[in-house]
Amino acid sequence: MKKYLPWWLKISLKLILSKVPVPYSLWAKVGAFRHGDMNQPQRALDSLLIHAATAGILDEHAVVPRFSRAGINVLELGPGDSVFTAAIAKSMGADRAWLVDAGAFAVTDINAYQSLFAFLRQHGFALQNIQKPQSISEVLSQCNAAYLTDGVCSLAHLNDQSVDFCFSNAVLEHILKEDMAMLARELLRVLRPGGVCVHRVDLQDHLGGRLNNLRFSERIWESNLFRNSGFYTNRIRFGEMVMLFEQAGFNCKVPRVVCWDQLPTPRASMHDPFRTLPDEDLRVKGFDLVLTHRGQH
Repeated sequence: MKKYLPWWLKISLKLILSKVPVPYSLWAKVGAFRHGDMNQPQRALDSLLIHAATAGILDEHAVVPRFSRAGINVLELGPGDSVFTAAIAKSMGADRAWLVDAGAFAVTDINAYQSLFAFLRQHGFALQNIQKPQSISEVLSQCNAAYLTDGVCSLAHLNDQSVDFCFSNAVLEHILKEDMAMLARELLRVLRPGGVCVHRVDLQDHLGGRLNNLRFSERIWESNLFRNSGFYTNRIRFGEMVMLFEQAGFNCKVPRVVCWDQLPTPRASMHDPFRTLPDEDLRVKGFDLVLTHRGQH
């Protein structure tokens, strides 16, 4: 039904539902509020492999996917509805993993993780370190992984130059606008020289795949009411986001850009300052951002 609802009705319903005292797990079951679909084994595996391939850190000769060298440390931003990445990264040769999110959204039912383990074994992945865990805590412990749920502030728990590979999928656009500069600085701090970050960014409005989020003033959109209602994006556009990471000290490459043929939302309906942005920036609906230390190739 959601794809047939107009954007303004989706916003109205989510504003109302966000005030109902119901736990996230129940909203996720009915599809009202979801943090991705990373509780599906194939989806979680594909996400990691796509980003690792973009980073150039997969062993091209391995029959079963593996990292090109053993013992790397992995950081995932926004794991969403599971901590599946912890087990997948471990089975590919990672030493340690950190999964950072803005809340404890991951499913805790151990049956979901047993299904993941069965899926991985079926596809030839080695799971020697995983010995029948009975809880999500045991899953994380056996995978030498940590699940940190205090958003960008969680990165303070990571040591300098401790991460070899960082990735996220449709996450950067959900970081609070005021936290983006801190995120960029923290990622530069924790990334090792020779390490790489790969982020897939979705600039659509998350209300129906257009730019209706640009209709609102900064005061309304950045209000606590809108921020906490399940449809918030920081509205940082393509050029501004690339510049933000460059200013933090990263070398930025953009190997993938997806654009609309024409603006999906009338320019006249947009609020300042979006109304005056050039078409080539507004027409970008998604891109991949590859970050390395400046001077690194």
